[in-house]
Amino acid sequence: MKRIYLLISLCVLFSLNAKNQTLKKKISLLDSYYTAGLTDWNVPGMAVAIVSKDSVLFAKGFGVTDVVSKKPVDENTLFALASNTKAFTATALAILVDQGKINWDDKVTDYLPWFNMYDPYVTNSFTIRDLLCHRSGLETFSGDLIWYGSTYTRKEVVTKAQFLKPVYGFREHFGYSNIMFIAAGEIIPAVTGQCWEDFVAENILKPLEMNHSRLQITGLKSVANVAQPHTYVEGKPVMIPWLDWNNMAPAGSLISSVSDMAKWLQMNLGNGIYHSDTLISTKRIFELQSPNTLINVGESSSKMFPSIHFKAYGMGWSLMDYLGRKIVTHNGGYDGMISQTVFIPEENIGFVIVTNANSTLYYPMMYKTLDVLLGNPVDKDWSKLILERVKKNEDYATKAKAEKEALRNINTKPSLDIDSYTGFYGCALYDSVQVYNENGKLALQFMRTASLKTGLTHWQYDTYEIEFKEFPSLPKGLVTFKLNRDGKVDEMEIFVDNPDFDFTEFKLRKLE
Repeated sequence: MKRIYLLISLCVLFSLNAKNQTLKKKISLLDSYYTAGLTDWNVPGMAVAIVSKDSVLFAKGFGVTDVVSKKPVDENTLFALASNTKAFTATALAILVDQGKINWDDKVTDYLPWFNMYDPYVTNSFTIRDLLCHRSGLETFSGDLIWYGSTYTRKEVVTKAQFLKPVYGFREHFGYSNIMFIAAGEIIPAVTGQCWEDFVAENILKPLEMNHSRLQITGLKSVANVAQPHTYVEGKPVMIPWLDWNNMAPAGSLISSVSDMAKWLQMNLGNGIYHSDTLISTKRIFELQSPNTLINVGESSSKMFPSIHFKAYGMGWSLMDYLGRKIVTHNGGYDGMISQTVFIPEENIGFVIVTNANSTLYYPMMYKTLDVLLGNPVDKDWSKLILERVKKNEDYATKAKAEKEALRNINTKPSLDIDSYTGFYGCALYDSVQVYNENGKLALQFMRTASLKTGLTHWQYDTYEIEFKEFPSLPKGLVTFKLNRDGKVDEMEIFVDNPDFDFTEFKLRKLE
């Protein structure tokens, strides 16, 4: 009998060793692919970690922290993880569910009596679960200009949500909302008396030994190994400053390294257990990773990824199938940094990719990594394929811009004298924007967002071109002044064509 047990043990050991050797060969292929991708996409730096529940299989930095100092990136270099923070906030609330202090379907107003949505029925029906799964009825990124770089507190930002008009029915459609996750973070101090940062640090970062990680940029300048954000100016990566996201921290303030994020992934692969310590129960992990809100899979997406049949959002996690496996994932977009976390529970494997530029590089790297680790028989060069699409989109945007410029009537002038346009403009969503005369030229300042300021250059009629130079990732935009029947300025509309911020949400009427 002992010989049989010994034989079985040897067979299992041989099988595991063979699997590890195969995995190492796959990862070596990815190593060279990551290096090539960094060059092809003209991204300064990147770091990647690949883990199983029990082992860190790969952790490496590529490129440089910034284009000025050119310090090398390694596995401990800090990057902004942005919306990957959302899974930490959801997990923090799961800990409170385990402790019996809250339930997923408790009403938000039970803990935040000041919480209000556009519709009273929605306000009174809104649950903690609703906060975490993007089904509020708001359009994706609705209201993000309220918090972006502003002096509004978290509570003030959430309070402003009552003025955001929904575009979908409540619980009927996916609409990604940072503001709802800010509200989710506010549940924690309401229940525990601890601020969101302290609770997450004490109950997640510390037990996982994520010692490099931090939840705000305070003190970041004194840290030696930090990547710098970059955007592109005339096709070249240019370093831009770190932004303080403290007022939306529960939705996106995490700063971490791939070595630290590897531990986070291992805990999730371990169903809430890390190094024999249980952070949260297996039941809560299952709930976080179960679909709550369906996400449409478009026709073009189906053609590009034929093995993806569904997409959904759980609580703090995006979900989909790929090559017959359940994929749990989330990405994060910070000004000048993009990141992606992925894990495949059935295969006991996960990975994290962080980059320091406004680039789509993370996307082909994610799918190539999935293909290699899952043994996709179709060998696609995702980097080449997606880069070609990006360039086509850029060419299309350049053409559209030229066509718009061709329609511009340059032989026009403003309807009124310069001082007729000056004054304060405001709305319920955003208190006020000042237009003023600066040495004979119009200028504009968002009063609660110091960095959103710009001069106005006449474009045509009562429309002016603007450029927020402190945010080079934002393109140039237009300001149009609208006159009433009396020929006086009544309203100002700001339009900046970008995927993240809808300036037209601010219905800016001239204030007395």
